[in-house]
Amino acid sequence: MKTMLLNINNQAVNVIADPDTPLLWALRSEQRLVGAKYGCGKGLCGACTVHLDGQAVRSCSMPVSAAVGRRITTIEGIDTPEARAVKAAWRVIDVAQCGYCQSGQVMSACALLASKPAPSDADIDAAMSGNLCRCGTYPRIRAAIHLASRSL
Repeated sequence: MKTMLLNINNQAVNVIADPDTPLLWALRSEQRLVGAKYGCGKGLCGACTVHLDGQAVRSCSMPVSAAVGRRITTIEGIDTPEARAVKAAWRVIDVAQCGYCQSGQVMSACALLASKPAPSDADIDAAMSGNLCRCGTYPRIRAAIHLASRSL
């Protein structure tokens, strides 16, 4: 076990964990930030998506030690123009069905719009391809991203 200083949602936080512990567990267990979900544990489904220095990453397969000295943003702490637009569009389009994957979907959509404010369908499909939705709300996700893009 080691004490590591992390920047989570713009707050300096000491986390006590094994350096190889997945960042997801440090966020959920140590910090009680439970928006990022455990899905596959292999970085394949996207339910655990957070931002690391503004980039969407899979926190279930990233060791907490790799996040030291970097800016971690979770669904609980994201407050950018893109995030506000995406969250509003998600409500208007009524994207969520069961909701389990939605925090990861939103985080990936925010990262996409931050880097490409007017994405094409192909851009959206490529950026969101690592986020799985068992309910199959992909058409609504795409529509919400387009709506969010238009409102930026």
